[in-house]
Amino acid sequence: MLNLTCLGEFPLADAGKMEGAKKDKAGSKLSVERVYQKKTQLEHILLRPDTYIGSVEPITQQMWVFDEDIGMNQREITYVPGLYKIFDEILVNAADNKQRDKNMTAIKITIDPESNTITIWNNGKGIPVVEHKDEKMYVPALIFGHLLTSSNYDDDEKKVTGGRNGYGAKLCNIFSTKFTVETACKEYRHSFKQTWQNNMSKTFDPKIKFFDGEDFTCVTFQPDLAKFKMEKLDKDIVALLTRRAYDIAGSCKGVKVTLNGKKLPVNGFRSYVDLYVKDKLDETGVALKVVNETVNDRWEVCLTMSEKGFQQISFVNSIATTKVKNWVADTLTITRQECPSNPSRWVKNHIWVFVNALIENPSFDSQTKENMTLQTKSFGSKCLLSDKFVRAATNCGIVESILNWVKFKAQTQLNKKCSSVKHSKIKGIPKLDDANDAGGKHSSECTLILTEGDSAKSLAVSGLGVIGRDRYGVFPLRGKILNVREATHKQIMENAEINNIIKIVGLQYKKSYDDPESLRSLRYGRIMIMTDQDQDGSHIKGLLINFFHHNWPSLLKHTFLEEFITPIVKATKNKQELAFYSIPEFDEWKKQTENYKTWHIKYYKGLGTSTSKEAKEYFADMEKHRITFRYSGAEDDAAITLAFSKKKTDDRKEWLTNFMEDRRQRRMHGLPEQYLYGTQARHLSYNDFINKELILFSNSDNERSIPSLVDGLKPGQRKVLFTCMKRNDKREVKVAQLAGSVAEMSAYHHGEQALMMTIVNLAQNFVGSNNVNILQPLGQFGTRINGGKDAASPRYIFTMLSPLAKLLFPAVDFNLLKFLYDDNQKVEPEWYIPIIPMVLVNGAEGIGTGWACKIPNYDPREIVNNINRMLNHQDPLPMLPSYKNFKGVIHELGQNQYLVSGEVSVIDRNTIEITELPVRTWTQAYKESVLEPMLQGSDKTPALINDYKEYHTDTTVKFMVRMSEEKLAQAEAAGLHKVFKLQSSLTCNSMVLFDHMGCLKRYDSVQDILREFYELRLHYYKLRKDWLVGSLGAEANKLSNQARFVLEKIEGKVSIENKSKRELIRMLVQKGYESDPVAAWSKAQEKAQEDYKDGNDSDGSVDSGSSSGPNFNYILNMPLWCLTKEKVEELLKQRDLKRGELNDLQRKISEDLWKEDLAVFIEELDKLEAQEREEQSLGKAIKLVKGKVGKPKVKKMNLEETMPSPFGRRVEPPTQALKSDAAKKLTKKKKGDADLVVKLEFDDDGLGGEGRTGENAAAKPKAPRVKKEKKEPGVPRVRKPPAPKGAASAKKVKKRNPWSEDESKSESDLEDSQPIIPRENKSQRASGKVGPLHLPFFPSVCVNYMKGASF
Repeated sequence: MLNLTCLGEFPLADAGKMEGAKKDKAGSKLSVERVYQKKTQLEHILLRPDTYIGSVEPITQQMWVFDEDIGMNQREITYVPGLYKIFDEILVNAADNKQRDKNMTAIKITIDPESNTITIWNNGKGIPVVEHKDEKMYVPALIFGHLLTSSNYDDDEKKVTGGRNGYGAKLCNIFSTKFTVETACKEYRHSFKQTWQNNMSKTFDPKIKFFDGEDFTCVTFQPDLAKFKMEKLDKDIVALLTRRAYDIAGSCKGVKVTLNGKKLPVNGFRSYVDLYVKDKLDETGVALKVVNETVNDRWEVCLTMSEKGFQQISFVNSIATTKVKNWVADTLTITRQECPSNPSRWVKNHIWVFVNALIENPSFDSQTKENMTLQTKSFGSKCLLSDKFVRAATNCGIVESILNWVKFKAQTQLNKKCSSVKHSKIKGIPKLDDANDAGGKHSSECTLILTEGDSAKSLAVSGLGVIGRDRYGVFPLRGKILNVREATHKQIMENAEINNIIKIVGLQYKKSYDDPESLRSLRYGRIMIMTDQDQDGSHIKGLLINFFHHNWPSLLKHTFLEEFITPIVKATKNKQELAFYSIPEFDEWKKQTENYKTWHIKYYKGLGTSTSKEAKEYFADMEKHRITFRYSGAEDDAAITLAFSKKKTDDRKEWLTNFMEDRRQRRMHGLPEQYLYGTQARHLSYNDFINKELILFSNSDNERSIPSLVDGLKPGQRKVLFTCMKRNDKREVKVAQLAGSVAEMSAYHHGEQALMMTIVNLAQNFVGSNNVNILQPLGQFGTRINGGKDAASPRYIFTMLSPLAKLLFPAVDFNLLKFLYDDNQKVEPEWYIPIIPMVLVNGAEGIGTGWACKIPNYDPREIVNNINRMLNHQDPLPMLPSYKNFKGVIHELGQNQYLVSGEVSVIDRNTIEITELPVRTWTQAYKESVLEPMLQGSDKTPALINDYKEYHTDTTVKFMVRMSEEKLAQAEAAGLHKVFKLQSSLTCNSMVLFDHMGCLKRYDSVQDILREFYELRLHYYKLRKDWLVGSLGAEANKLSNQARFVLEKIEGKVSIENKSKRELIRMLVQKGYESDPVAAWSKAQEKAQEDYKDGNDSDGSVDSGSSSGPNFNYILNMPLWCLTKEKVEELLKQRDLKRGELNDLQRKISEDLWKEDLAVFIEELDKLEAQEREEQSLGKAIKLVKGKVGKPKVKKMNLEETMPSPFGRRVEPPTQALKSDAAKKLTKKKKGDADLVVKLEFDDDGLGGEGRTGENAAAKPKAPRVKKEKKEPGVPRVRKPPAPKGAASAKKVKKRNPWSEDESKSESDLEDSQPIIPRENKSQRASGKVGPLHLPFFPSVCVNYMKGASF
């Protein structure tokens, strides 16, 4: 085998000569010397120029050039890359001289096509005119006339020049017929000039002269055009070289460039960019906006919109990097937010970026230097774009261009799903019962019935048996369809319901159906909507109307949509039947019908209530049940947009507010509710539908989501309380069984799973849930470990009313409440009236339509104290949020702004202890989101902690975290609360509740809520007193009459023997006896509520025979043994006691009744919490140990490891900086509507669980109170937890450090304990790195595209 390692080169291409020689006609065989050759470097460069300077063949492609008559122009040119490269080598060398000599100010370029001569001159520091001692020649001759010579070989020196490999200018010399170098060096006081000819093969002697002027260097060369297969410097190559002259003028700071004796009009990089974008317009005809920033002395960036895909003009040390593989494109950081697939490409294709950079020791993939390969980390500098640049970038047209393109692309994809050909048969939609004539010549006469679910479809199919299947098709909807007005393209594309409707009807996106002829292209001429007659059914109708209005508004003008209505109430009597299509219409009928009670009333809540027979009756009378939607103009468009556009949030609030105010006025004046569907209704406008029917859904959505100020309950929670009160269970009941009872007793119409979760939430008592749970958690109802998500199945857990519930909601007040009726069934009241505002005790949260609510928990004892102050005509004290058993601290930062801090202590130099987390930061979520990432670290962030141990229980928190001494010191300097995310913000700017009139109202402060509740509750105490006085008075009168009758009978003054009932009644009336006082009073109370109860049967029991006259049954029905002495004495005693009770009540005022209730409640609360503390302490302190004989013995356990370390140094949470930040944010917030940010109000760091519930983990010995120290004006108020019992003796306790291997390590080895206040914590949601912008496309993609670690 031939060893080729001794050869200088082994050109693989030459191997072809061997094969070619074999095919030679002469058949002669080449010698080995002819096949394997060795070339000199100069010979190799001339033989294989593409390795060094690129191709020497003419190529044609699109390039940016500078044409004298046009300016910067992108056009197709023919040029030789090798010629362009040798010119660029000399030009970049001149630009590099600026980096060596900051005093350099000028570069002069001369291009003379006639003489084929190019000259490049600069006034930077000249090349040393001195002889090189090692090479024995002058330095200029060395670096211009000898290969592999350079001043850039020291890679340890950080240079920002273009030269690197030692070829550069020598390549220009080699590919020139004549090459001359002139330079002068003031330092060596000599000038140098030397000439080479014939591709550097002929060298003339250098000319050395004395020189005393300014330094300069000048290179003049005549390219060897023959080697580039050219005859002269043509127009295209001159235009390309001219552009490079402009490149240098723009990229080389502080240097004026002259071309052919003319100074180029470029004054920096920004001025250079204008050459490209000048006179260019965007899609709307507006001049392109350029965003520019000089990031630092090494980076300049300009950005504008591109209509031709991604474009870039970039320079590395004045080298034009025309290829963008790794240098600009791949190093840009692309993040993804809400963009469709492949967002980086979407954004990149609309960007035109200009970058001018100085990079240390850049490396390229070839000598042509078109693509830099240096990794980002080695750039020597970073390009961190400012927020100002980012904001400006969003306004330069890129975002609009992307959105327009996305819409175009989305439209194209949607159109692919729509067939322009009308088909008579549809495949792939199994649930469609297609009309037989659909898609045929009678398709315009066909109607598609869209039903709410499969059961409604069955009803429709039953009805079609009457009218036939030829012209009617049926398709069931699965619940509510998508609101397409603000839906993303992806949502629409993936929504099967929408795509099926389009396919069934034969619709085409964005097609106009203005003329009737266009309707013939559809498979159906009409859409009939058939839903339940409830609010959810109205919402489905509205969503379908919105779907057609958004995509095909012209269809609404053709009465394309109609609805099929069914009765909501039927009244039958004998063979007579009346149908009502709205509740207000039914109410009007009842008022006008005296004997309506003799009618049988049946409610039809859903379509499923109707039988097949009734369905046939409906469809047989189609005209009565068909309601056509008629388009009435712009007001219909405005109404539909108002209801479904996200941009109309504020308008929707006003819309709902006006509705509630109108309803309030109607109720106050006894006016009937408005309704749409009367017996004669045949059509309605879209505006009427939105404002009279759909608004009921929006309002009911708020009613289901936002609690009442009066009782703090939502309807579902109120139904649970009503059922529990009515059942009055003495024993515990399963949650699943209770849910069934709620559905039965209170007419709950939604899913039982949601109802069971409501029951569970009402019973939860862990930290961060309820302060006072009205149901008892008898089982695993969830803990603070997972925020209640760890609750057991409702089949396995039990509950019952809490002892406090009946004290909070006194049964005596039920007689004053307005109970609702559903399906003629008495259900829960409009609201309960507790003795304290439960909405403050347990807080509230919910998001409805246009409104949202979030209120934190408050201490019930503070609330009771403030109510007592108000009862004593004193102003209430300010209150801070308070969560039962929370051991952290809550600071007030500003109005309705609070800081919730956990607890952290320093145990020793490398150990900290976390004993409390911010409210609703659950233990498991904190561990996974905070501690685990700190332990594991990431590519960009090293691990912060070494290890952690867990000692918490289901009610307490304790993490022992170990870290290096250095990192602990750094964390303390930065703030342990901040580093370990132990603080969260709490903002109360959306305290929206339903008032007692059922209208939404926004409250500015907790005191406003408390005052309004106080006024209402005090009024109801007056009503209670009046009711009790009436009730006790009636009972006292009844007992008095009975006692009088018995005494008179005994004394013989009354004789009843052998007399008729009529005579007895006449006698009793003559003697002044009252008709049954209790029955008369009860009947008066029922009559007062008769209008509200809508004539439903009363629960009162009055003798039917006495309805037309006096009722003395309470006297005459007394048993004979009432005449005995014992019974007479007992009756007289009852009479006196009742009179005394009445007298005591009359002496009291309403305030006294309230104070008594509050005192009883606090007494029971203290008793209950004392019992909880006792159970908790017993659970922690004892352990059953099996003895040798007998029952297990109780052995005390020492579980100190679950309690906070007594010798830790508590870290005080910082607040001052946050208070100033909060003040600034508050000023900004005043300009906007705070409701727009309701979802950020509690800022639970993303660790909080769903739902809100109670807390009952580690009971506090004392209630938290407001700190009353003298404070500076800027110091926030603080709520501190009480010190645990035994804290005073804590210093004497010796506790083992769980991280220490030394068992004897004691408190003296650790740092001294210091009091600490809870630290500040920005919510974990905000703690992560967030992109600078928040637009759907540009912020996360385009901006980070420019702003990431890319550069």
